[in-house]
Amino acid sequence: MKVHFTSLGCAKNLIDSEQMLALITGAGHEIVADPAQADAAVVNTCAFIEAAQQEAIDAILELAELKKTGPLQRLVVTGCLPQRYQGDILREIPEIDAVLGVGSFPDVVAALESGERHFARFLDKNAPLPELDRVVTTGPAWAYVKIADGCDNRCAYCVIPSIRGRYRSRPKAAVLAEAEGLAARGVKELILVAQDVTRYGRDLRDGTDLASLLRDLTAVDGIQWIRLHYLYPNEITDELIDVIAGESKVVKYLDVPIQHVNDAILRRMRRPETRASIEALFAKLRERIPGVVLRTSLIVGLPGEGEAEFAELLAFLREQKLPRAGVFAYSPQEGTAAAEMPDRCGPEEAEDRRRIVTELQNAVMDEYDRAQIGKTFPVLCEGRAEDGRWAGRRYADSPDIDEQVLFTGDAVPGEFVRVRIEALEDGCLTGKAV
Repeated sequence: MKVHFTSLGCAKNLIDSEQMLALITGAGHEIVADPAQADAAVVNTCAFIEAAQQEAIDAILELAELKKTGPLQRLVVTGCLPQRYQGDILREIPEIDAVLGVGSFPDVVAALESGERHFARFLDKNAPLPELDRVVTTGPAWAYVKIADGCDNRCAYCVIPSIRGRYRSRPKAAVLAEAEGLAARGVKELILVAQDVTRYGRDLRDGTDLASLLRDLTAVDGIQWIRLHYLYPNEITDELIDVIAGESKVVKYLDVPIQHVNDAILRRMRRPETRASIEALFAKLRERIPGVVLRTSLIVGLPGEGEAEFAELLAFLREQKLPRAGVFAYSPQEGTAAAEMPDRCGPEEAEDRRRIVTELQNAVMDEYDRAQIGKTFPVLCEGRAEDGRWAGRRYADSPDIDEQVLFTGDAVPGEFVRVRIEALEDGCLTGKAV
């Protein structure tokens, strides 16, 4: 069977997709890039916000059209969208032949091969994470490693706990074994992902935590960079800071989602931080981890955010000058506490505020990048850019969310090269291999 695969959403979802790809090819089926040549298609979906849901629905409907005109005979939908709308999705989109919830994606081969109409499987979303082989689709020299899934934080705006289940850590031995296997394939950078990596190990109740995991991962031969996504502010301990500062393989790039800084908005979000605690944490990280690059995520337009609260956020960002940030307009999600809150901000106003913060942050990031001109950095080469130059990343650049470094000279994809930064072009640092 020829199978076309579409993976949407976050890095954690991509790992599920990579495991499904291994299962499908292991069963003797062929993965094809062109859906018009496929006998079956799988769409692994995201349903975090309205835009992600619409992207998933559009992808499903586009494939459904191919069932009318091409060889495509079976359409399988997996992941967060069927998990969230398991009672409705087959009725609303009858062209779908099979659905799998987030705890059932290992049954993708059964869903493809079954003649059942409509095939549906929703196993326990709180079950331990499956330990499966994967087809690594990133690279050539980096890969995501999921160390946990689910979330226990219950933020007022977020549906992830209801979709992905409670927080479940993978056993440390399983993570280390995967890291060793990836290193043997030539992977040099591991990007550890979870909804909250700082909570790793707490549910295992055996003394495992993120600090001890990092110490063990740094001993894996071949791994040169270990990057962390995401670190919740209230879970960053002094021991963890010491490990990040002291272990040369742990990249000094910390993605710390704060979402806002106004105390009243943080309380509405059900976040345990305050502006004072966030400022104290950032000061501590900068003091104890020389050269640290801080990235954060921000939500504007939450109900209750007026002009004063928004102005406070802007003032904070001007003061802190965070080199990296992702900014999102609040999107009401059915079933969350924030969706029922009064004092709502209109979607157009929320989008205007997102643009204002994005423009501010672009100026901050350009200022930070210009300060790198004249410096030399190790860069992980990822291949050729469209203009023929090499493209790669410094420690300050995470894949898919930060810009690449463009450079000339001698390089090999998948290898590190030292690059002297010479200019900033359209948000990208450029330079020459030395």
